[in-house]
Amino acid sequence: MLKRYSSRLVDLSEEFLNKHLRNAKSYDRLAGYFSSSILEIAGEAIESIQGIARVVCNSEVESKDVLVAKLAKQKLVREWFKSKPEQKVEQFPERFKKLYELLKSGKLQVKVLPNDIYGLVHGKAGVITLSDGKKVAFVGSVNETAAGWKGNYEILWADDSIESVEWVQNEFEFFWNSPYACELCDLIIENIGRLAEGNRLSLQEWQKDPDPASPVVEAPVYREGFGLWNHQKYFVKMVFDEHCQDGARYILADEVGLGKTAQLGMIAQLTALYGNKPVLVIVPKTLLWQWQDELKTMFDIPSAVWDGKRWIVETGQEHKTRENGIPAILQCPRRIGIISQGLITSNSDIVKPLLELEYECVIVDEAHRARRQNLNKPGDRPEPNNLMKFLLELSKKTKTMILATATPIQLHPIEGWDLLYILAQGSAKVLGDAFSLWQLRPLEGIDYVRGAKEISSKAYYWSWIRNPLPPSKENPFTIGKLRRLLGMRSDEYVLNDDYDALLPSQKDIIDELIEENFMAKYNPFIRHIVKRKRSTLENTKDPETGESYLKKIDVVLFGEGDDEGLVLSAPLKKAYEYAEEFTNLLKQKTGAKGFYKTLLLRRMGSCMQAGLNTAKAIYEKRAIVRDDFSEEDEEDDMPDRINITGRDELFCLEEIIDLLEYNKDNDPKLNKILHILTDMGWLERGCIIFSEYFDTAWTIAQKLSSSLPDERIAIYAGGDKSGIIKSGIYSKVERDEIKELVLDGKIRLMIGTDAAAEGLNLQTLGSLINVDLPWNPIRLEQRQGRIKRIGQQFDSVYVYNLRYKDSIEDRIHAVLSGRIKLTYDMIGSLPEVIKDEWMDFVKTAEVLYSEHPFDIKYKDHVEKVDWESCKKVLDNEQRKEYLMRGWSE
Repeated sequence: MLKRYSSRLVDLSEEFLNKHLRNAKSYDRLAGYFSSSILEIAGEAIESIQGIARVVCNSEVESKDVLVAKLAKQKLVREWFKSKPEQKVEQFPERFKKLYELLKSGKLQVKVLPNDIYGLVHGKAGVITLSDGKKVAFVGSVNETAAGWKGNYEILWADDSIESVEWVQNEFEFFWNSPYACELCDLIIENIGRLAEGNRLSLQEWQKDPDPASPVVEAPVYREGFGLWNHQKYFVKMVFDEHCQDGARYILADEVGLGKTAQLGMIAQLTALYGNKPVLVIVPKTLLWQWQDELKTMFDIPSAVWDGKRWIVETGQEHKTRENGIPAILQCPRRIGIISQGLITSNSDIVKPLLELEYECVIVDEAHRARRQNLNKPGDRPEPNNLMKFLLELSKKTKTMILATATPIQLHPIEGWDLLYILAQGSAKVLGDAFSLWQLRPLEGIDYVRGAKEISSKAYYWSWIRNPLPPSKENPFTIGKLRRLLGMRSDEYVLNDDYDALLPSQKDIIDELIEENFMAKYNPFIRHIVKRKRSTLENTKDPETGESYLKKIDVVLFGEGDDEGLVLSAPLKKAYEYAEEFTNLLKQKTGAKGFYKTLLLRRMGSCMQAGLNTAKAIYEKRAIVRDDFSEEDEEDDMPDRINITGRDELFCLEEIIDLLEYNKDNDPKLNKILHILTDMGWLERGCIIFSEYFDTAWTIAQKLSSSLPDERIAIYAGGDKSGIIKSGIYSKVERDEIKELVLDGKIRLMIGTDAAAEGLNLQTLGSLINVDLPWNPIRLEQRQGRIKRIGQQFDSVYVYNLRYKDSIEDRIHAVLSGRIKLTYDMIGSLPEVIKDEWMDFVKTAEVLYSEHPFDIKYKDHVEKVDWESCKKVLDNEQRKEYLMRGWSE
């Protein structure tokens, strides 16, 4: 029977909806936007129905996102948090509780349909199965909101005829079963639950029973829908649990693209909140501001950066130093302070007061830069460089120390031991005490670990086991039992008893450990170096979903063949030859090395305009001035100036300038890029173009904007150089806004310097062009990691490496290609080219490779770590207030 309702005459909620829902068997509903609909539906009598309520809502998720379930989840989560649910819970606390109970129990099921499938689903309708089995369908303009049912003027038609019920039911089933319909994700459901319970912990309460999830589960990284991977949470929890006991000591060596900075940032925050001592982060100069930015954008963590003269807080404001006799560098205005490695490598007096303090935690990024100087002929005792010397002292001053590097071992296993030796200065758990064989005979120990030698006797084997004796967690059934029999506390790691003095029961366990191959399974390298490989996560199934933890993404390389190098025209080839001659003269007359030695060659190889700009700058000043060439790859200890006064060098520069000035508009690389984007179709996939130099990025942007006038092209660079160019018109745009536009699919072409090579998620783009080869091959992986990451919609990403044929660039490409393949196949990570030895590598193409001395025990450890269902959240105001206290407060 057809019935007509008008809100002008009756209360639609009471006269129709609640009246029919009470004790109903089921409810199917086509509603409005999910962020409001699922909240309001719980305000009605839905909890009284006997069966299940199913709701289909609209969302701003796009149909292409649904092809990658995790990307759709991210969009849903972002949309949910944009609706400001924390403000609504103050108005409707009971409704949130009810909603959480319904969703958690499965009594309310929600699916979300992208708007771009059928546009906005304005056709609001539903079917209610009553307690007696009869059904009634209704159609109207009513959204599933309080305003829709009670506040607005609405009309509604209800009909219990078979034809009407079937008609509405079929429409509902079509959308419910659509391949584009997404289920509401757990992250949203758990957020509803936390808001419903309103359980906010004070800092003092949290410190008594610290949970690593509480300070982070509603941080921006979650609110943006990205969340954290299980391997990240696993490491953070492991480190923090140990920090709360006697401190943690680890080398984090995850492969590029697995989120090391996120893990380190969480550890910095947790240790800062738990204790009252400073947290110090030491990074290369080029990563200073990126670190501060990521702490802020990912976790809303305040921090201060020492810029060489003063502290700069996360808002960009300078901290005013007090005249109180305390060195300025010790007046850090935040719990977390970030400094440059360059100050240490240059042996600056500024950083020496840092050795006077005690620290809660010290984190060192790109820690492989702390190395011995006698690497070619390594001995048992290292000759440390300035950074290693400083860290050896600093290690004694901190409770927890984390050294991060994707390449703990590059050329020789002793490099890994050197990093462990740094950690060992503050804790006997790493390499034992000063009398440990691991400290006295590291080269011998490495041979045992690698299986190159065998230990002669059980008594001698015991000497390696007992100092340090691993913690019980390594194997509760052998090591844990042995510790109990020996009466050792959990924070004891050194035992001086000789093998002959042990009881038979104790010797039996030692025999078992030797039989189990202690040197392979429990040596200090394996215990304190954590390295997860992307391939492991790609090939391991998540038991909850049946899918791999990470989607496997293949990389299709272009530009690798011998015939794929670009050919220089005669004038450009001549200019390049003059640049090679200039480089040789510079090396002979000034002894320039590393960055300066190949400055002009590298920039000319990047693009002709960058080469022209560089030649002009050097010629006009008769010098290479450091401030003119501050790029992402710059070494911290470069001299400020190298004078160029020789007649021959100036002649080379004059010739280069003349040749490039007349031929710069016919740059082979710029022409090739346009061909790749248009003729090869890479623009349709979305593309990021990388260069080491802003000059090159800017030149490419102008060229492409002229050729593709309708395309919005993003420029992503350090400092304030980021923006968008369209039809040749450039507008400065903040980097965060550019990220959003790319993530939302509104920009499909980005040109970036290596400022975009770390910490940037570009999974909406399916291709990458390397205009130039980075000095450090790790950067190739970092660049690739921007698109080869979770949420990538393509099964394969395309990467094109541009280079000039028969140039130094071509020769270094051959070396890097060989190194990448050999080392990646062998250990899954790339050794860094030592910059001062680059020219020698180019000449010989023979690089010393040492097989990785251990198989990382964490490679299979990816089980679920549940932070998302955390019910108690640390009060955000108290969290930030505490982190904003200075070191002296």
